[in-house]
Amino acid sequence: MTRRCFIIGHPVAHSRSPLIHGHWLVEHGLAGSYERVDVAPAEMAGFIARLRAGEFVGGNVTVPNKEVVLPLLDEISQTARAMGAANTLWLEDGRLHGDNTDAYGFLAHLDACVPGWAQQSVAALVLGAGGAARAVIHGLVARGLRRILLVNRSPERALELAEAFPKVVEARAWQEVAALVGESSLIVNTTSLGMHGQPQLEIDLSALRPGTIVDDIVYVPLETSLLAEARRRGGIPVDGLGMLLHQAVPGFERWFGVRPQVTAALRAKLEADIPGA
Repeated sequence: MTRRCFIIGHPVAHSRSPLIHGHWLVEHGLAGSYERVDVAPAEMAGFIARLRAGEFVGGNVTVPNKEVVLPLLDEISQTARAMGAANTLWLEDGRLHGDNTDAYGFLAHLDACVPGWAQQSVAALVLGAGGAARAVIHGLVARGLRRILLVNRSPERALELAEAFPKVVEARAWQEVAALVGESSLIVNTTSLGMHGQPQLEIDLSALRPGTIVDDIVYVPLETSLLAEARRRGGIPVDGLGMLLHQAVPGFERWFGVRPQVTAALRAKLEADIPGA
């Protein structure tokens, strides 16, 4: 039986998830499919009805539907509930489940790139206060970080997110970024700044200490200006592609019963699809 899976979003034509799951299906010789389905938020209930009817066994959810889908689910994982968003869906015993694997993907990639990073991290600086920032902070707190500095151009959103992680996250002013760089052993950009077609992320890295990890969840381009500057100053750059690859692992295992590996061959396939990579 061919097990059909999906990624739903609006728009969704740009998604590279089919490349990832298609690679694993071939690698493991499985009969299955993984397709893009454009679903606007107003159409979510109708799509979920198709899922419940057995058209699909599960799939992924991307913007702007990660929050919209929650009220339509029967079971929500603690992680998805904490983040207020689900990105992975599956049917189990007639009930529709939702989970969020973004924090898992972020941590797994960081582990692969910089083993032991958590033991060396005293303070983390997180740029941005959206859904991706919440996932990153959730992961950092789970790994034991006790000081996270959060900056966002809209200070109200930073304050709101910081309140969800009391005594750990400090909301600071965007104007303080240059000084906070020097206090941080890990810096994570969760904004879309620096992404192809978006304005550049302009921050002063002159206080960056050699050996500081700089993680940019943007992966188009693969090396953003932030990562290039971090590398030039002796930092350890971590690109955003690995987070995308690793967050896909738990879903594939749920749908197809095989836990796949993020390999050099898979990464090379994705890199070949990124302009200028």
